[in-house]
Amino acid sequence: MSTPTRRRRGAERAMVPDAEFSSYYGRQVVKPAPWKAEIPTYLYTGGLAAGSGLIAAGAQLVGLRMLQRNARLTALAALGASTGALIADLGKPGRFLNMMRTVKLTSPMSVGTWILAGFGGFTGAAALAEIGGPLLPQGSSLARLASITGAGGNLGSAAFAAPLAAYTAVLLSDTATPTWHAAYRELPFVFVGSALAAAGGAAMVTTSTRETGPARRVALTGTALELAATEVLHRNLRLEGEPLRQGKAGRLLEISRWLMLGGAALTLLGGRRRPAAILAGLAMNAGSALTRFGVFEAGIVSAKDPMYTVVPQRQRLDERGPTRIS
Repeated sequence: MSTPTRRRRGAERAMVPDAEFSSYYGRQVVKPAPWKAEIPTYLYTGGLAAGSGLIAAGAQLVGLRMLQRNARLTALAALGASTGALIADLGKPGRFLNMMRTVKLTSPMSVGTWILAGFGGFTGAAALAEIGGPLLPQGSSLARLASITGAGGNLGSAAFAAPLAAYTAVLLSDTATPTWHAAYRELPFVFVGSALAAAGGAAMVTTSTRETGPARRVALTGTALELAATEVLHRNLRLEGEPLRQGKAGRLLEISRWLMLGGAALTLLGGRRRPAAILAGLAMNAGSALTRFGVFEAGIVSAKDPMYTVVPQRQRLDERGPTRIS
């Protein structure tokens, strides 16, 4: 090919303007998830249940009886609320049971259903022993059986706690929703930290400060993990991260951040005093809930705007370079 020919072709390429983003009549590329407020409620209460199960097991190991009892009952109540929210979203209780007919390891929803069922079984056993144990004659065989059941239930629910807290993040990330899918590395850490903060905060609300030392440490650890993971999430996500910083989702997450920081400050400065401990625990739970609602809202927004699907795909293709056809 002669040099003038190459020059002409180069000039022609330079004269073609860069195409601006558009979609077919502005239509969505990805269909938004048909979920409503039940799902972020399910995410929050499931995390609270998981963290409370872990605290109950730890309290059992160090002999903090009041903390163990309250964490067990909190885990049971949160689990009931979480299951109720999920069934409300599904529409019929039978649909939840149908999800347990098979085990599909490649499906986060299938695996998550079995994690929820396993956690629920152990948590229910521990709570039943907690409620019924004191009613049995002390020293009887039934009382000893209740004690063994409660201890085993605690340890079993603790084994399922981390998967239960993290799988909901995997569930969101496994969808085609741009913001959720792009956050697949960081979102599990955000949700696990949020679960620990909520559970530690709930224990601070329900339990005397004489026994909440471990719960305060759990709450502070969870808060630090959530805030750090959220900061990494904002730094790593490019265009797909915009919905997390703007609009309703941005406001929810900003309020959540300040609630978490306020709860942590109250815990450090006055966590050994009951009024401050209650305020801190409530702030952490409100912050944890708003984190789930903010992430949920950001995902829905990103699915409705085709820009968050098409532009990142083009950027990834440009980074890979031109495709050669041999």
